[in-house]
Amino acid sequence: MKHPRRVSACLLAVLLLLSLLQALAASPNNHSTTVLFTHDLHSHFLPQPDGAGGESGGYARLKTALDRERAAHPDALTLDGGDFSIGSLIQTLYTTQGAELRTMGAMGYDAAAVGNHEFDHTGTGFAEMLRAVTESGSRAPALLTANYKPSNDNPDRLDIQRAMAAYGVQDYMLLERGGVTYGIFGLMGADSHACAPSSGFTLGDITSNAQRCVDALKEQGAQFIICLSHSGTNEKKKLSEDEQLAEKVSGIDLIVSGHTHTTLAEPLLVNDTYIVSAGPYCQNLGSVTIEWTEGGGKRLADYHLTPIDETLPGDPDIAAMVERWKGLVGGTYLGRYGLYYDQVLTRTEFDLPAPRSGVQEGNALGELVADSFLWATQNLEVDAPDVPTVTVTADGVLRAPLASGEITTSLAFDVLSMGVGSDGTSGFPLVGVYLTGRELRAAAEVDASVTPLMPAAQLYMAGLDYSFNTHRMFFNRVTDCRIHNSADQVEDGQLYRVVTGMYSAQMLGTVKSKSLGLLSLEPKMADGTPVTDFEECILRDKNGNEIKEWYALAAYLQTFGEEGLSPRYSYPNGDGRKHVSRSWNPIELMQNLNWIGWTALAAAVLLVVFLVFLIRRIRFVRKRRRYGKGTRW
Repeated sequence: MKHPRRVSACLLAVLLLLSLLQALAASPNNHSTTVLFTHDLHSHFLPQPDGAGGESGGYARLKTALDRERAAHPDALTLDGGDFSIGSLIQTLYTTQGAELRTMGAMGYDAAAVGNHEFDHTGTGFAEMLRAVTESGSRAPALLTANYKPSNDNPDRLDIQRAMAAYGVQDYMLLERGGVTYGIFGLMGADSHACAPSSGFTLGDITSNAQRCVDALKEQGAQFIICLSHSGTNEKKKLSEDEQLAEKVSGIDLIVSGHTHTTLAEPLLVNDTYIVSAGPYCQNLGSVTIEWTEGGGKRLADYHLTPIDETLPGDPDIAAMVERWKGLVGGTYLGRYGLYYDQVLTRTEFDLPAPRSGVQEGNALGELVADSFLWATQNLEVDAPDVPTVTVTADGVLRAPLASGEITTSLAFDVLSMGVGSDGTSGFPLVGVYLTGRELRAAAEVDASVTPLMPAAQLYMAGLDYSFNTHRMFFNRVTDCRIHNSADQVEDGQLYRVVTGMYSAQMLGTVKSKSLGLLSLEPKMADGTPVTDFEECILRDKNGNEIKEWYALAAYLQTFGEEGLSPRYSYPNGDGRKHVSRSWNPIELMQNLNWIGWTALAAAVLLVVFLVFLIRRIRFVRKRRRYGKGTRW
């Protein structure tokens, strides 16, 4: 062979070149990263009517969408931003089966954040869920939470820590995929923590913990940093926690943002950090692809949301898994109510949409729920007192609309799926407390004045008719308040029974702080003494069982039978029991002023008098100067 040294040199050069190309292929400078993501799934195992004749969600269809994306991007990560629980009847298996995480594991999720609704069953319920998953031996995603730990004064702290350790809950994790090392960590947001008052956990500083995780992951070789944040974004920058996070913490490449149920048609780019959100309730599967440039920078290569709807076939294995969960629900939780999962309660020829956030108006769904609570006090409660009763529900607890067609047990549960009772089972119970007439009017004032600041506080009532004008002075907007279908005005000193869900009842005591001390509601017992334990006020049936919010609705719906829901619920803005005026009529603006209104009016009059005096004085001074005369004040 001629020139053997030259041939060997060429072969060596080729081998070196191939090695270099392989190294470059594994470098993030030439890597394309795809992340598939969801958040706020809220136990939406099954499709729901979308209000437009179609369906939305369902994990069997989600699995099909995931498989299609993975076929196109074999090295894709699958991540969730938290609140994977609470939102359907299958959540009733949360503490005993851990159905949510086990199903997510079967769908191939790599990791998930912990959201506030994971603590609806308190911190001990969270621990029970983790143990159920661990003991099942089923595949499940890693759980990440860097700044949310059991409080030192939590009596169940050690038990919760043991369950978290057995499951493997971590602050952060390293994950190698396609030759790239990813660093992933989880965060709980400030508003999320405020929404989990019974968690028994302490919120650590968000910024410092995030930076700690970023630095530690980079030291351990992470090339791409992902934050699973249950904090959220908001159109108002001061409320947009994940945008603030991206501004304050350097080194995060991608934030999967949950909690606020935001749907981002395009990612937000803040401080070289991409923020993505796909919307709640399994409505969409998000996909983001980021490419690294030669200089070490990154650019967005692709971003799209795949609707999870009736156009997607369901994966048969996940569908079968969901059916097993349904069977367990029927044999356990629903058995005590004599109902089954898909049982038709009644039907409706019209939609009952959820309230429009921030729009002050009546709402047929809210009024239906309030009516069901009143019906429950008359037909389900044992030894109900014969006193004037007003029932209340709030925008924030109405979790799903009702679409035209058959209304099943599961659909009724979806409307009021939040919380857990003192019996340890899913669903907030109804409670009965007492308010004076003055306080009842103040409750109407909360609806009128607090709603613009907190849309979730909008109220819907039965047993009370009231009117307010949105242009009147804050905390003096209510112009009329009377017992339903009567001319009887609410009497300031009389005690009225108020029935609502446990969560809403507990929020009554916060009205004073939220109204800057201008309104005050103190829930009372029948003898007028303050309520010290709301569990003593729970409504119970003849068998001593808690009357759950959702069951009051389901039982009331059954009374309509095959004839279907009454047409009185066909008006989207309600039947007029809550009259919202936006008139500038001076008479309407001035009538029935309270001390707040009179004080504001007096201040306005004094301001006008001062301005008139000031204008006249300025004119007087100018006039004297024009004629060369001195001026004395």
